[in-house]
Amino acid sequence: MDVLRLLLVDDYQMVTEALASRLSTAPDLWVAGCCRTDDAQLPEIVRWLRPDVILIEIEPLGSAVGEVLQRLRASWPATHVVVVSADHDIAHAVNAARAGADAWVSKQQGADELETVLRGVCRGHSWFPPEMLGEILRELRDDVRKAREDSDPLDVLSPREREVLVSMAEGKRGTQIAEELQISADTVRTHTRSIFSKLEVHSRLEAVSVARAAGLRPWEQLGMTGTRQPAAPAWPTGFGK
Repeated sequence: MDVLRLLLVDDYQMVTEALASRLSTAPDLWVAGCCRTDDAQLPEIVRWLRPDVILIEIEPLGSAVGEVLQRLRASWPATHVVVVSADHDIAHAVNAARAGADAWVSKQQGADELETVLRGVCRGHSWFPPEMLGEILRELRDDVRKAREDSDPLDVLSPREREVLVSMAEGKRGTQIAEELQISADTVRTHTRSIFSKLEVHSRLEAVSVARAAGLRPWEQLGMTGTRQPAAPAWPTGFGK
């Protein structure tokens, strides 16, 4: 039987001791440590104990909920975070979800329900109160939408692929691109296939459309300072250099 290592983080010693005593009666739960939310050594304690689950009371944290939870997750990324609180502030619940909390358990729930949640998060489950869940999901969807709107779809391209795409946007064919960039035609084709794959398109026209929608214009080199100058013209026949 796998035993789950728990770290209890709460500012009320009597509550912590009572909860630790209750959870320790379960054969698959082991309270490996307890500490306060304002313990300066909390990140080090997490790294040392390597708990499967951190059970934390967030009311003393106020608006710092997200920051503290992120710091705990960074200290031991394999851990799961379960928030326990009498707080029903939806903003705090949203911040906790954004920071990677796996569950939010009300203090009004019984110990049996808490044990179920602790086991569940270690199996990849999440739990938030139904009355909070709708608003949390809406906020997280808005975060994703805003991130997509703010992101540059061309960020996935390498510098050389950007150069090839610039040339494509200028209407140049493979041989011209190869000559200007001083690479082989086969290399241009390889870069072109990679551009199509990364931008999830199937043609030059689609790739150029995505690039221009992202703000690309002819003669621009994305990600570089300044503009590209056209190649120097060849000397006319019969003239020396």
